[in-house]
Amino acid sequence: MRRRDRLVLYPCYFNRSLSRSEGRRVPLSLAVKNPSAESIFRAAEKLGLDPVLQKDKHHPARWFYREGRVLVKKIDRKTKVIRAIAEELKRS
Repeated sequence: MRRRDRLVLYPCYFNRSLSRSEGRRVPLSLAVKNPSAESIFRAAEKLGLDPVLQKDKHHPARWFYREGRVLVKKIDRKTKVIRAIAEELKRS
């Protein structure tokens, strides 16, 4: 698995309680409360993105929270993939 073939997704991208400047990357209408790396992993599985869960990793700006991260197959622009996962998280 080469890193350039993957996109890195952190739970803070989908967290409703964070502002955009704190790391949220989706609109509030698609954000969820306290997303976990596991829930992102399950949403990516449903979308067929071949996810890899890394529980011991953290977002560089939020190094004090060991939330984990998910690597997914790069099939489109990162913003489109993030939005698709956010919509899937909202459904579940």
